[in-house]
Amino acid sequence: MPRLTRKLRPLALADVTISGGFWQPWLEINRVSSIPHIYTMLKRTGRIDSLRLQWKPGDPNPPHIFWESDTAKWIEAASCSRATHPDPDLDRLIDETIALLTGAQQPDGYLNVHYTVVEPGKRWTNLRDCHEMYCAGHLIEAGVAHFRATGKRTLLEIVSRYADYIDSVFGPGKRPGYCGHEEIELALVKLYHATGEERYLRLAQYFINERGRKPYLYDTEAAARGDTRPDWADPEYRQSHLPVREQRDAVGHAVRAMYLYSGMADVAAETGDATLLAACRRLWESATGRKMYVTGGIGARHHGEAFGLDYELPNESAYAETCAAIGLMLFAHRMLQMEADGRYADVLERALFNGVLAGMSRDGAKYFYVNPLASGGGHHRQEFFDCACCPPNIARLLASLGLNLYSASDDALYVHLYAAGQAKARIAGQSVTLQVDTQYPWSGQVRMRIGLDAPGTFGLAVRIPGWCRKHKVTINGKPAAAKPVRGYATLRRPWQDGDEVVLTLDMPVERVAASPMVADNVGRVAIQRGPIVYCVEQCDHKAPVRSIFLADKAPLAARFDKRLLGGCVVVEGWGAAEDLGKWKGRLYQSPREAGKMRRVKIRAVPYFLWDNRKPGAMAVWLPRA
Repeated sequence: MPRLTRKLRPLALADVTISGGFWQPWLEINRVSSIPHIYTMLKRTGRIDSLRLQWKPGDPNPPHIFWESDTAKWIEAASCSRATHPDPDLDRLIDETIALLTGAQQPDGYLNVHYTVVEPGKRWTNLRDCHEMYCAGHLIEAGVAHFRATGKRTLLEIVSRYADYIDSVFGPGKRPGYCGHEEIELALVKLYHATGEERYLRLAQYFINERGRKPYLYDTEAAARGDTRPDWADPEYRQSHLPVREQRDAVGHAVRAMYLYSGMADVAAETGDATLLAACRRLWESATGRKMYVTGGIGARHHGEAFGLDYELPNESAYAETCAAIGLMLFAHRMLQMEADGRYADVLERALFNGVLAGMSRDGAKYFYVNPLASGGGHHRQEFFDCACCPPNIARLLASLGLNLYSASDDALYVHLYAAGQAKARIAGQSVTLQVDTQYPWSGQVRMRIGLDAPGTFGLAVRIPGWCRKHKVTINGKPAAAKPVRGYATLRRPWQDGDEVVLTLDMPVERVAASPMVADNVGRVAIQRGPIVYCVEQCDHKAPVRSIFLADKAPLAARFDKRLLGGCVVVEGWGAAEDLGKWKGRLYQSPREAGKMRRVKIRAVPYFLWDNRKPGAMAVWLPRA
């Protein structure tokens, strides 16, 4: 097939080491706390043991239609973790779980416990609602990740057999179909890369091309089942309302949309389909230009876990599912590789530091499914969920974080996200090592040392984030011209072993305003420093959070607090709060009779750290005094 040339290719996970700085403690928490905790919950809830196929009608806890997806994401997280931190005990758990999957796979390659023991004979009878291909997609991703991390082919062969079986059922001249919950599309492209088997790419292309064509598949399928539920029939919920190349607005279930758009971007790159890439660009603009929270969260509505209308971004009732922010990162990463444009990295970073990281507690054992931007004090993380997609999704994202940091072109190494550690790449025909020392995002200074076996000429493209108004670059202590183009300052020169580049990004505390089209934020501002969005929590304030105003000219100062939740930068200053005494017993009154404003101290903490201390109210957006 003809291909669009990706401008960039991400470095392999094994070629990126994260050590020290901001990220190492989080990855360590993920490794020693989250991944074991999630495995324990998978065991406790019966997800893993269901693979033994011992459930019988009348037994409690029947295997659910999407349990395999949770187990698969854990395998992917565990595999990526042991790729950078060898762990014999973890290897044993992974191998035991893969052995159970081997035993659960049917002779024809099919692998879904629910339709094997709970509803045998009903395979593929409800593609709209029942997640069979979605689960297959996550199993495929796990198989590819396990193979790349360990070199073992055990799970890769299982998922390849399953993909072969699916390919024998669906496709041109076979049964029409595509999944109600997208995911398999991007997974099949990964499987194609891992195996070189082109029919997997063709199957992904088929599922994308088939979506939204008339007659609508799900209407025909529902009629065959006798299913007349109108609340499940909305095609926008599953992005099946139009063929994908005709879709202009991000609509429906936000996670499904992001997985679809990621699959579309993959297929566009692999097949040379410019019309598919154009659709990806339109949907990107819709999702991030009119429907994204300042935290990088997407999906405003609880009903349908869905996008709302343009600029419909409520705060306290925000849904902003953690998985949706992860999905946005997946989409951004793919668009970044194709176009080498820093605007995609800006969104990737915003979602990572705010919309995703908030989804996990500081100890790695509790999780948010929903991420509001304001709370009255009743919203808290939980140790697991009946619909458990978010915990293992965060775990696999963090375990594979290195994939997002760097990319290579033929003649340049690109640095997208700044993290302490090391990257190895082959650029312009030679091996290049980049050693990075930084406390980013707490500090705007990034020190990069180049390691070479022999002198060489190539480019080092360092990202200048969209939030940064001033920056400077030095090479071996001397100022370097570094005008950003499409978000990257490319330093192209003859390099010597040991050359040092220091990037300094100006990182003042900023007030952020929303478009006046966002009704919920008219007259309000948020606080941001670098890529970090801040919030105020009740435990830091005597005045009720909802009574606090922030004056436009009130100074705000950043300070590193080493005692707060492992150490972080807090923002402090002065605001105002109304005396609520005169409102007692009154709902409405003349402003002349209301309480006077008084000066109060404000302390804002990173949004991703909220709800890790005393429970209480929280707000990202504050009214302007």
